[in-house]
Amino acid sequence: MIDLWKGSANTWDCDEMGHMNVRIYLEKAFEGLGMLAARCHLSHVYRPHAPSTLIPREQHIRFIREVLPGRPLSMQGCVLEVGADTVTVYQQLVHGDGTVAAAFRTQLVHADTANMKPFPWSARTRRALEALIEPPPEETAPRGLDMTKTPLETDKITRAMAEDQGVNVIGLGMVAPQHCDLFGRMAPAWFIGRVSDSVPNLLYDWRKRVADSVPGRQMGAAVLESRIIFRRWPKAGDLFEIRTALGTAAEKTHSLVHWMLDPVTGQPWMTNEVVALTFDTKARKAIATPPDMMDDLARIAPGKLEL
Repeated sequence: MIDLWKGSANTWDCDEMGHMNVRIYLEKAFEGLGMLAARCHLSHVYRPHAPSTLIPREQHIRFIREVLPGRPLSMQGCVLEVGADTVTVYQQLVHGDGTVAAAFRTQLVHADTANMKPFPWSARTRRALEALIEPPPEETAPRGLDMTKTPLETDKITRAMAEDQGVNVIGLGMVAPQHCDLFGRMAPAWFIGRVSDSVPNLLYDWRKRVADSVPGRQMGAAVLESRIIFRRWPKAGDLFEIRTALGTAAEKTHSLVHWMLDPVTGQPWMTNEVVALTFDTKARKAIATPPDMMDDLARIAPGKLEL
C-alpha cells in the first residue's frame, strides 16, 4: 500500500468520550483520497474549477482501536476494484505502534463537477489505478454488518414511509456554508457528523441507565462499524432531519439504521447503518446491557428501516 496521510488527532477533534469523533475520521480519509487521486493523474479533482471530481457513492468504516489526542497517526491505502467510471479504495488509519485504528472501503464515482454525471477514466488514469490494486488485510474486513445486503433504491425511501412506521426524529438542522465543499455540496464527513450529534437525543438516558447498572461505570458510547449510502447532496441552506430505528440488539452491541431526509421534499440525502456499544470512559471498554433493558431499545427506537 502507498502512504496517503500523516498527522495526529488534536484535542478539539475529540468528543465528550475523550476519543476522536467519527466525523474527523472521514475528514482524514478524504484527505487521503486526494493524495491517491494525485498519484493517478487526478490532482485536480478537489480543486476549484476542476473538470471532474470523485464523488463517494458508498462507504464502509470499521473502527478498530480508538484514537486519543496527540498520538501519531498515518494512513496507507490501495485500490480494490476499478470500473469504467468507478473505483473502490481501501484505506487504513494506523497508530504509531503499527496497530490499525480504522479501515475504510469507499466506492467513488468519477463525475463531471457541474452536473455530477459519471464519465470514464482516461487510459493513463485507469492504468495507474489498476497498478495500485492489492488485496486488503483480512483482519480489517467488515464484521458486524452484512455487506451482501443490497441497499434500497433511492426512490423507495421517503419521509412518509418513516412517519407511517412511527420512526422518531432525532436530529433537525440546516446545512451550514462552512460544512460544504468547494463545489457547494455538503462535505461527506458532515453526513455522519450530524448523525453523531443527534444520537444522544435517542439514547443518552438509556445508556446512562446501562452504565448506572454497574457501580463505578462512567457512561459513554462508541461506534464499531458504519455503512453509508450517499444518495443526494444538500447545499448550504438545505434542511435535513434524521430519523432512526433499531436494527438489532445484543448484550454488548446494537445496530441502528439512520435516514437523513429532506423535510421539504421527503427525499433522502443519505442512509446509514451502524453498530455501536455503550462504553465505559474510565475503563475504556464496553458495558454489557442488563437483560431487563434489552427490550427498551425497541420502544425507544421503533419502526423498521432498511439501509
